[in-house]
Amino acid sequence: MAAMLIVLAIVLSLAVLPQMWVRNVIRRHAVERADFPGTGGEFARHILDEMQLKHVKVEETKLGDHYDPDDKAIRLLPEHFNGKTLSAVVIAAHEAGHAMQDATAYAPLQARTRLAKQALKMEKIGAVIMLVAPLMMLLAKSPHVMIIEVFMGMMILAMSIVMHAVTLPVEFDASFRRALPVLKAGRYIGDRDLPAAREILRAAAFTYVAAAAMSLLDVMRWLRVLRL
Repeated sequence: MAAMLIVLAIVLSLAVLPQMWVRNVIRRHAVERADFPGTGGEFARHILDEMQLKHVKVEETKLGDHYDPDDKAIRLLPEHFNGKTLSAVVIAAHEAGHAMQDATAYAPLQARTRLAKQALKMEKIGAVIMLVAPLMMLLAKSPHVMIIEVFMGMMILAMSIVMHAVTLPVEFDASFRRALPVLKAGRYIGDRDLPAAREILRAAAFTYVAAAAMSLLDVMRWLRVLRL
């Protein structure tokens, strides 16, 4: 029991601390800049047009900054879509990096997209399996049924952890091989802003470390419930 609590505390720290760091980095550089000619949304549109990706949409969302490869759309939070801040511009560049990956048929992005769809479906199936496991055990009057059900459910939920692990290289490529060179080559931000831009790009990529830890936390939460 004590060992489980220690592991749970470690996983919880891994999930919470990166999220706190990411939010802090973005907030520190979310000051409106009079020297920026446009908003994050306008900047994303400009980069896409420069890259001949006029078919990619730029939209406002409340569901988190992301690129949707199915709808061919960059979606930015209101503060990044409408803000003239370093965070808004750099995050817009990061998401444009994903659009560049998609346009060049970047294999890791394609693999991540397929895996993400499968993981979403499998997570739902896994949750259902683990919920009905006790009932199946009662009906079958055999503890072996529950062991099989729980094992299947755990394997399915663990897929989300694998998906987030695959995502990390995709995110770093979007940040440092796509977005940063564009920001530097186009002189969209000054030299004094480059260190902060690198920090924001790193934070954008590491959001998936927290997501992977949260997935692991979900699995461990199921284990605790079933042990009780």
